Order: sequence, then structure tokens, then C-alpha cells
Amino acid sequence: MTIPPDYVDRVYAGVLGKIIGVYLGRPIEGWTYERIAREIGEVDRYINDLRGMPLVVTDDDISGTFTFLRAMPDHGNDPNLTPAQIGETWLNYLIERRTILWWGGIGNSTEHTAYLRLKHGVPAPESGSIALNGKTIAEQIGAQIFIDGWGMICPGDPERAADFARRAASVSHDGEAIYGAQVVAALEAQAFVESDIDRLLDVAVAQIPADSVIARVIHDVRAWHAREADWRQTRGQIAGIYGYDKFGGACHMVPNHALVVHALLHGGGDFSRSLTIVNTCGWDTDCNAANVGCILGIRNGLAAIDASPVDWRGPIADRLYLATADGGRAISDAVRETYEVVNIGRSLQGQPPLAPKDGARFHFEAPGAVQGFRAEGEGARIQNVERQGGARNLALRYPGGAPARAVTPTFIPPEAIAMPGYTLLASPTLYPGQEIRAAVSAAPGNSEPVEVRLLLRVYGPENRLETIEGPAATLAPGEDATLTWTAPGTFGAPIAEVGVEAAPSGEASGTLYLDALTWSGTPDTTFTRQADGGEMWRRAWVDGVDQWEGRWPEPYRIVQNEGTGLVSQGTADWFDLRASATINVPLASEAGIAVRVGGLRRWYALLLCHDGMARLVKARDGRRVLAEASLIWKPERLYDLDLEAAGPRLRGWVNDDLLFDVTDEDEPLLAGGVGLVVTEGCLIADAVTVRPA
Repeated sequence: MTIPPDYVDRVYAGVLGKIIGVYLGRPIEGWTYERIAREIGEVDRYINDLRGMPLVVTDDDISGTFTFLRAMPDHGNDPNLTPAQIGETWLNYLIERRTILWWGGIGNSTEHTAYLRLKHGVPAPESGSIALNGKTIAEQIGAQIFIDGWGMICPGDPERAADFARRAASVSHDGEAIYGAQVVAALEAQAFVESDIDRLLDVAVAQIPADSVIARVIHDVRAWHAREADWRQTRGQIAGIYGYDKFGGACHMVPNHALVVHALLHGGGDFSRSLTIVNTCGWDTDCNAANVGCILGIRNGLAAIDASPVDWRGPIADRLYLATADGGRAISDAVRETYEVVNIGRSLQGQPPLAPKDGARFHFEAPGAVQGFRAEGEGARIQNVERQGGARNLALRYPGGAPARAVTPTFIPPEAIAMPGYTLLASPTLYPGQEIRAAVSAAPGNSEPVEVRLLLRVYGPENRLETIEGPAATLAPGEDATLTWTAPGTFGAPIAEVGVEAAPSGEASGTLYLDALTWSGTPDTTFTRQADGGEMWRRAWVDGVDQWEGRWPEPYRIVQNEGTGLVSQGTADWFDLRASATINVPLASEAGIAVRVGGLRRWYALLLCHDGMARLVKARDGRRVLAEASLIWKPERLYDLDLEAAGPRLRGWVNDDLLFDVTDEDEPLLAGGVGLVVTEGCLIADAVTVRPA
């Protein structure tokens, strides 16, 4: 199947539909239809304010969807990817009781049960099987809510989408849950090339056994819809025959799958109406609305979302969070995730990846995209515009007489610091020592010059944002420039925002175009407790250990009681670097410093080991010793560790003695953050330094 010419825009619409559905349904997740009707009426607009909740939230539906799909690039986009490899992806990106899942316990939470199977050596698909976990646990809704990405990487190929869905769903589910996931993935794949809802359903249901409960549900809902125009009547029939009281467990697949089909049919394919119906029906609202939103986003495209009477896109500004063991991916946006999905789909078709504007982080190459940017300043506003030549820019409209700014988060924003529900674990995406570049231009129609500068905001005392201004350039009307600035040292404070400022020279209004904003290079910084007493330095580390308390005088006193744990920070665009730390190990099986960290199970580490050895270790879904040397370390003594990675070459020093100089030629890890690693013990450190190799 060839990739459709509008593939990028349709995936973007699907991603937007997914996150819109989550943000719309999350405030009433688990409510009954009766309660919603009584307290809300129809859910036809964002209602987070009514519930006292933030709009953009960390949610398992979003985090799981885009994280578990990383099994594809993590394994070379292999079309023969196995359930066991997807299970390894779970173990790499999940931190037990902290990220992505509802950690409801074995036998209660399907995903937690499957995670524990994986953790204790049971591979997928056995980890999610009915034979091991029982029918009720295996047939809950999770298989469906995490599945949308697998449909979007198979445009126009529902058979392949259903096959990928089977493999992905079987990590944690079985039986009817897999069939429901296959139907959703097939609907999404086929929606790239087919718009008729009935034909979409025909194609999707053909992917599962005709005698399955899911197939019967779809048949019945279609029949009820054909006889009854009132969606409330059909909802009542679903509740009577396929309601929660007919199926066990915390959140069963069957009732919620029925509501997805119901909303597609009674909504007539209309994006807003379908989301209103599926949310007003209740039960697992955010999950169901996310599936419906993704399906119809793909089917209808961006224009249909934008034509809705509700402004679905403006309030969310593309923003989304992915809370995983890879903190550098946590602060994301719909455009960034769109290109991740698209490039997997292109790889499966033998096509090269897309990287608009030389791979710029913010490139705005999607209609209406603002990639998390917001306007600051009285009368200021931002808008995605298509300029001459077809390139898209972010236009900052300023009223004149005062500076205006366009800024976007690079770390946990203030409103998300104390977010309820799923914890937002994240690292900054931008660091001191990296070079920031912004391509800007003053609109030809401006009547006066405008002074333009880059700016950063960092977290200071009491978690307040403080602004650092970069060098300025003055642009005449029609003039363009590339602003460059090496991000300055911040004394341990994480960089929270980046943006541009336009300061007009007079009272006339005007427009500044931001074509792209990005950064690159290895950080040159030291991570330690903030000098000014701020606390966000610690939130910048992804906490993957059993205990890391803040009451000790040392910034880092980390403890892992069983197995191996690590705290990590950084992003996947760190390449050649040298990391250093002075550590004290009171007691541990092994402890040390890691580089090229990309989750809990992907890193290199220089470790001091209790058996009198120092080791250079590679973790990549399993562990391998690359080199070792005799070194008897003593508890309570300080050891200076340095680990350098340059291409596939690794060098490790202990107390300035070069112990290891190794080239990893077997699928080397080439990028990632830094970390402190400890196995069954305690590691103490005052600082971790990162600098170019």
C-alpha cells in the first residue's frame, strides 16, 4: 500500500483527535450517563474548569499510545517485531508505580499484572494471556486505549494494522480485548482511504473472528442504530445488554467498545457530535473519546476539526506529556509525535524519514500548529501562517508600544508541578551550553523596525520563573536573521521555557515571523542542588530508584533495595559527551555513573562492584560486560568517576586512572542522557557534570 499524499496532515489530525478526546473526557472519567446528564448535560465543550482541573494533563491513554509504539524504532522498525520485543519496551520505559499505567495491583489492574509478569521473566504474549491471568483480567480496556499508533503507521492497510495490534495488545491482554484493539487499529488504518462509516466497520470487523463477542457487539449496535435515530435510546440498549453489570473487572473492553461504535454511527462521522455522544454516555470517557477522536481525525482531516463550532485546538496548543523513564521525551507536542509516527510508517514502506527545516525542534510545518507556544503581552497573539513558497511560520502579532513574546515550555510548566493523578516525570529539553538558533523575519508590511531577541526562563526560588535575555538584533521591515545564543549557566536551575521577544521601536503594530527554533550540541553544565534554594532541580531527574529522599545534606543519596535502579536526566539528542561524578558508596552490589541513557534498560555504565572489580557495562534489553578490571573499593571513600562516549568509543576513568578504552561494535547506543546507577544499595554524590567529549 502506497503512503497517501496527505499522510502527515491526516496523522496530525489523528494525534490531535486523540489528545482532544482525552482532555475532553478526563474530568468525568468513570462517571455514569445518569450522573453526567444530571450534573453536566451534554459534554460538548471542555469542562475541566467545572471540575477544577488543568486541561492538559498526564494521562495513560496518551503516554501509553506514543511510548509503547517506540518498540518499532527501538528495534529498527522491524516489520516482524515480536510481542516479546514490545514487552521489553514496557520494561524500558515504565517505572513501577510511577509512570503511564494505573498501578492497581496484581489481579486488579490488567496492565500492572502484565508488568509484574514481564518483570519476573514471563515474556509476552504469555504475560497477558488468559491462561496465566484469567479471562476477566485479560479482557479489560487497556489493549484498546494504547492501540491508535499501530493503526496510524499502516495507512490504508487494515490487515497489517490488525496484525500489529494483536502483537502489541498481547503484551497485557487476550481474548476479546485483542479483538477490540484490532478493530480500532483497522478502523484507523482504513480511515486514510475510506470515509463511509459502514464500510469502515465492514473492513474492521472482518479482521476478527465472526463468532467473537466484539463482532456481535458491533452487529447489534449497527442494527440498533439502523432502527433508532435517538442516540440515547441506543445507549440504553447497550447498557441493558452490554453494560458494566454484565462484565467483571475494573473497566471491561466490551461495554466501552460498544460506545465507540455507537458514537461513530450516531455521530454520523461528525467530529464534535461524535465526541459529545461518546463522552455524555459515560463509563471510560477519556479512553473512548480518544479512540473516537483519533479515528475521525484521520477520516475527516484537520479542516473538519477546525470547522467545528468549538475551538478544540486553541486551548491545548498542541501540548502533551509523555511520562516515562525517558524524561527528555516527556515535554512534547502533537507535531513532534506526528512525525515520530509518520517516520515509522514511512520506514515500513522503505521511505526515508522526514525532518522539516533540517530537523528543527519547532518548525510549525502543520496547518494551524503552534507546538505549545503562547503569546505574552497585552494584545499580542500568535498564528500559524503559510508564507510565500509554502513554508509555514509562527506569526507573532504585536500591537506596538510594548514588547510581545512567544514562548513554549521546555520543562514542567508551573501549572503541572502539582498535577493531580498521573505523575509527570520529566527532564528539560534544553540545557546550558547548547546552542539555540531561531530563524526570524520582520513582516514586509511593518512600518517600523523591531528589536528581536531570544529569551529563556528558569526556575528560581519558590519555583518562580525568572527570565534570562539573550542578545538582540534590530530588523527592518522585510529583513530576516538567524539568532544564535549559547544557553548560559543557570547554577543548577532547570530551563523551563524558551521563546522570542519582539520590541517595536515605536507605537505601530506589526508582525514577527518565527520560521524555526531549535538547539543542538552537548550541554556544558553541572547538575546539583540549586544555589538559590529552588526545588525544581530535583524534578529534572527521572526518579527510577526505590528511595531518594530530600532531607539529606547531599543532593544525591539514592537507594535501590532490589535489582538495579537509576536516576537519569537528558535527551536523545545528546551524542558525544563526558560525564563525571564523585561518589561515595556505603553499601551496594554495584554503583556508578551512566551515559547514553534512554530508559531503565538502555545505557552504558562505569560501575564499582562489590566483588572487587570495576566494570564497563552495556544495558540494551539485557546486560553485557564490555570490559572489567580489578579494583577493590572501600565503603565511605570518595571515588572520582568519568565516563566518556564518542561515537561507539567508550572510555572510563576511576580517580583519573584510565581503566577502559573500548569500542562497542554490536548495535552501539549512540545518544542519550546521563544517570547514577545503583544495585541493591546506596550511592551518594554531590554533583554530576556533563561536558562535550
